[in-house]
Parts: sequence; structure tokens; C-alpha cells
Amino acid sequence: MSTELIVYVLTALAAVVVVLTRLRLGRGGAGRLHMGQGLVNLHTVAGTIALVTWVAFLVSPEDMFLGTSSFGIVSLAFWWITVVAGLLILLRWRRPKGRHASEGAEDSWSDGPGLSVLAHVGMLVGVCVFTWAYLTSAV
Repeated sequence: MSTELIVYVLTALAAVVVVLTRLRLGRGGAGRLHMGQGLVNLHTVAGTIALVTWVAFLVSPEDMFLGTSSFGIVSLAFWWITVVAGLLILLRWRRPKGRHASEGAEDSWSDGPGLSVLAHVGMLVGVCVFTWAYLTSAV
């Protein structure tokens, strides 16, 4: 399997992570805790910009502005912002400690943070692959 094909597949999976995170947390919460909208909005906006710019970078010829290395760097920067925001969202899943800590809310998507962990750790791996592919000129 070629590196370019792997990058395209991971790009599609990253798009799913951005969309599902928005759907799951867009109204303020899922699972155990209420989620502030600032971090979710950052994840959605940076993820959308990253996706659009990355796809444009991948499909544009090198002699066009969208195919230049500087445009690719901007796109990767937005991917890394998305990953950091996603990992910060995961930190919110930690069980609160203490006897006054409230019980978690029910979540119809899963019984815990498993889906979010899989998605955002997968996103971290995917963005590492994007960065490696960019640095080695595979894309």
C-alpha cells in the first residue's frame, strides 16, 4: 500500500473524527462531564480548516499556491491544533475525585470514553503520519 493512499484514508478518518466530535459534544456534553464549548469549537474550526486546506494541498499541483510547501505547513499546523484540542477534550473525561464529586451523565454513544480515546489517539497517529509524509515528500 502506497504512502499516498494511506494519507488519503487517514484524511477521511480524520474528517470523521472532527464531525463526530462536534455531533457528540456540540450541545455541551456527553458521557461523564459537561464540556465547555470553547474547546469543542476550537476542535471543530481548526479541524475544518485543516481538512479543507489539507485536501487542497494534496490535490493541487506543485506549481499552484495551494500545492506549495508553505501551504502544506499551514495545513499541518491546523492539524496539530486539532489534535491538541482533541487530547484536551479527552482530559475532561477523567473521573473527578472526592466525596462531593458528582456521578457521570449517561451517554448513548458508548459506556465511557473509549470511542473518544480511539478517535483522538488515532487522530494523533494520523497527524504524525501526515507530518512524516510531508517531511519525506511522500505527498
